[in-house]
Amino acid sequence: MAIARGYAATDATKPLTPFTFERREPNEDDVVIDIKFAGICHSDIHTVRNEWKNAVYPIVPGHEIAGIVTAVGSAVTKFKVGDRVGVGCFVDSCVGCAARDVDNEQYMPGLVQTYNDVDTLNGNAATQGGYSDHIVVKEGYVLSIPDNLPLDAAAPLLCAGITLYSPLHHWQAGPGKKVAIVGMGGLGHMGVKIGSAMGADITVLSQGLSKREDGLKLGAKEYYATSDAETFTKLAGTFDLIICTAGVAIDWNAYLGLLKVNGSMVIVGAPEHAIPVHAFSLIPGRKSLSGSMIGSIKETQDMLDFCGKHDIVSEIEMVKIQDVNEAYERVLKSDVRYRFVIDMASLDA
Repeated sequence: MAIARGYAATDATKPLTPFTFERREPNEDDVVIDIKFAGICHSDIHTVRNEWKNAVYPIVPGHEIAGIVTAVGSAVTKFKVGDRVGVGCFVDSCVGCAARDVDNEQYMPGLVQTYNDVDTLNGNAATQGGYSDHIVVKEGYVLSIPDNLPLDAAAPLLCAGITLYSPLHHWQAGPGKKVAIVGMGGLGHMGVKIGSAMGADITVLSQGLSKREDGLKLGAKEYYATSDAETFTKLAGTFDLIICTAGVAIDWNAYLGLLKVNGSMVIVGAPEHAIPVHAFSLIPGRKSLSGSMIGSIKETQDMLDFCGKHDIVSEIEMVKIQDVNEAYERVLKSDVRYRFVIDMASLDA
């Protein structure tokens, strides 16, 4: 076993603190990664505070990981020492399952999450994430980061990027499609960038107009305040696709009214409470309300290659690991434009 250093949550009510733990020795198909940067995802906060009621402590969070390969197992063929790589939301899956589908791997049984899960390759020890100095991952779950993308700003692509790319790709956003992104935050701003690069006509629907200039600069054609009731009247029947990144209660029926016939509204945020929808918000226009989460390894690599081609990365604010608890509070206040990234070199500070 190799000793790793990081920051962990030991209780739902306590701050993250320094933590030392064991990583498995690399197997023949493993890649060892020196973690340079780790993005802060809202899912990290939900998990460490046990808001999803599934936390098993201690937890080292982090599933937006970017770093450099420092060692590879004897059977590894895709990576070599010095490669720029990433790790996202899962680090293993049931490769022998009869139902396995590499294009929809994220929805199949047997998925092993990057943290707060069980590592069957390490004596059923807990998986621990990217708020740490290094990680050991099977070759098939390591991703190549294009050379032209800076590692720090590329880290959030491993969750925020793929979370928006997957539904945009699945629902065929592109030229001639009108797409609304609900929320201009860590997820939403990635939808603006990626959707506009796909050629879609992007509109941001945000509570207010404080980020309007940013939205237009990042690729949106229009930007509207949902706090203005006239927005829902003016835009009724406008969109082919609406992607909702909001994790709070909204008037779902009002938003469904913005769809064209055959339009789809896709949930990627995770509201705490049940979603109230009237049947007649859907039936008259043959509309759909759907959900989407991350992507397969194959699709995530496609997303990274797409972002490399179009020079797309996240808008970030860098923080030291010692400031992670303050960063969490700022995320909850939406006080970040648009994604915090931890400089893991600060572990040595």
